[in-house]
Amino acid sequence: MDRDAYLEGAIRDVLSGDDATLDDRIGHAALLFAASGDLAEADRLVTHWHALTERPVTALVPGAVQARAWAMLFEARGARPEWAAAMIPLDLDAEERAHDEYLARRVSDLDGLLGGSPIGEAVSHLGPSRPDRLREAVARGDLDAWTEIASRQDRPDVAVLAATRRLAPLLAGGADPLGLGDWSGLCAGALVAALYERYPPDTGSWRELIAGILRLRGGGTTPPAASLRTIGAAEARLGLRLPDDYREFLQTCDGLPADVVFPRLLGTAELRAEGGVVVIADPAVVLLTAAGEQWRTVEIDPALGTTVHPTFRALLERHLLLLAQSA
Repeated sequence: MDRDAYLEGAIRDVLSGDDATLDDRIGHAALLFAASGDLAEADRLVTHWHALTERPVTALVPGAVQARAWAMLFEARGARPEWAAAMIPLDLDAEERAHDEYLARRVSDLDGLLGGSPIGEAVSHLGPSRPDRLREAVARGDLDAWTEIASRQDRPDVAVLAATRRLAPLLAGGADPLGLGDWSGLCAGALVAALYERYPPDTGSWRELIAGILRLRGGGTTPPAASLRTIGAAEARLGLRLPDDYREFLQTCDGLPADVVFPRLLGTAELRAEGGVVVIADPAVVLLTAAGEQWRTVEIDPALGTTVHPTFRALLERHLLLLAQSA
């Protein structure tokens, strides 16, 4: 599997594909992560997808083999994640027998008919058939042979592997036959970011936005609001009028504590202006700059460089988004 090509195609489908295409991509990626021993990243991806799209998780399970794969992984894991509560529990003994029959079946030219639906699977044996090396490798429990074949696929068939009851514990335990390693986390993070770009959340009022940030940080108390008189005094000291959205922020909370990856936002008494640039953070990595009557918020990151946000609120919404993605 070409990881760069896979990720590029997945991001494209998440950003611009129709609902069915997006769900198909997210479903495959989640199962890919889970079958590579990274169940936490699979859970993270599906949880964000479900929260943003509000579609049933069954949309991520297009056929019987995929449903069986998740069921076997849940059994091997010893628990079902919260997002899987709406999935119908399966009779695993019956599914094990059905999967053994599936592995023994020769590949039909009609395989995949009707999108892997039960009807399509029922008629697939009517077409011309040939041996399937991938299924034969799984039936033997030969992970090396499966890896050799699957690594050449654009989208490795991990469902047929994970649906095999005797192999699922190895996968859930971190066998990682494709050797994805840390790439699962990088891929999941990129897909979550793409989901938020496609479905930008409503951050609500200023009070709701600040409360959301503190909640995702793990708690904390919102600082008291600054009064209009206090803000006016700060503006008189600075010799300029602050942008409207930043004034609204100060009227909600006079500054904000630091986070691990975000600086402390100063209160009105600590603001300072240097050459028309207002320093609003400690360390001085968040600035308000004006070009004519238009204000911009500049964020300086030693690792990622400088980002210019159209408004101060856009900076905080971006911070909220990054917190949500890492949750």
